[in-house]
Amino acid sequence: MSDIEAFRNLPEVNFVDKNIEDLLADMVAEYEQAYYETTGVQKKLYPGDPIRIWIYTQALRIYTAYQLIDFAAKQNLLKYAEGSYLDNLGARVGVTRLPASAAVCTVRFTLSAVQTSVVSIPAGTRVSPGGNIYFETIEYTEIAAGATYVDTIVRCTELGTVGNGYIAGQINILVDPIPFIAGVVNLDTSQGGSDIESDDSLRERIFLKPESFSVAGPKDAYVFFAKEFNQSILDVSVSSPGPGEVDVRFILQNGEIPDSTLISSLEEYLSDDTRRPLTDHVTVNAPTQVSYDINITYYIRTSDSTFASTIQQAVNNAVSEYVVWQKSKIGRSINPSELVRKVMQAGAKRVEVTSPVYTDLNDTQVAVEGSISVTYGGLEDG
Repeated sequence: MSDIEAFRNLPEVNFVDKNIEDLLADMVAEYEQAYYETTGVQKKLYPGDPIRIWIYTQALRIYTAYQLIDFAAKQNLLKYAEGSYLDNLGARVGVTRLPASAAVCTVRFTLSAVQTSVVSIPAGTRVSPGGNIYFETIEYTEIAAGATYVDTIVRCTELGTVGNGYIAGQINILVDPIPFIAGVVNLDTSQGGSDIESDDSLRERIFLKPESFSVAGPKDAYVFFAKEFNQSILDVSVSSPGPGEVDVRFILQNGEIPDSTLISSLEEYLSDDTRRPLTDHVTVNAPTQVSYDINITYYIRTSDSTFASTIQQAVNNAVSEYVVWQKSKIGRSINPSELVRKVMQAGAKRVEVTSPVYTDLNDTQVAVEGSISVTYGGLEDG
């Protein structure tokens, strides 16, 4: 088990272990004992007794205070801290919450004809896939005399995930006209846009931060720096195929495979002298995709026939969840047992699995779905 997995599995901690029923019972018993010691008379506070009702109101106040004490104490622990409390824990080790980032991709500007002089493309030139979504060039670039096109990186003008997912060819409108430019088109899928960093992501980076203090190149240091580079990175795998060689593989949210633009940007970031030990040679790549098919038939209990349509929809959702789960971690073996578990939890009585079959993957591979066939076999007794 890795250090980060051990952190995620830390035991639960409660600083105040008291529920409202036990608190009320203790306070009633203490009142009855104090009354007897003071008067010598046994007094029983039954439900409905005005004094018992009053004690209940005070128990609620004390219970609320206990909850606040428990919450406040837990905010000092990385496992439980949230919001601004988590931000302050991160400040202790120099980790701050990552702001929202914009999607990027590579766009090709093509001339209508070869020119004898340079054609300039100013920084901030906008292109669009249509609608109200715009991308702009990050820096000034130009098409050299005698050339017909130039490729450059553009960034979405809106922060967040709104600019993600435009596949090659969809960003093809030149918003700001430039003389002699006949067309624009994106060469890869727009990626890298993310909302402001979540508590879970920040918590993991705070835990990993001490690894970055070493100059010996520990594995988790590269994981930390990769996730610091872009919070849309979901999982990072680091291995060393040879002395001084560092092989970094990564995937994005929902198991999306990174494109060449994001890969080269991360490699440049990790290779900086302030992050990379002098003797390390860092290469960054997408994980090798291992395709698998899903072919299952499932059955529903006859006693659940009233809910058959609801269960069928739940089963389809469960298969979709499995697909995302399977490709959300590099090196996660193809595991049909997890598929069966999810489908059974969705309400199926029995599941027959033709594919996938269990397949081990290594630290440079990720499972990606191929064809998907989910067949409802009908109702069954027993």
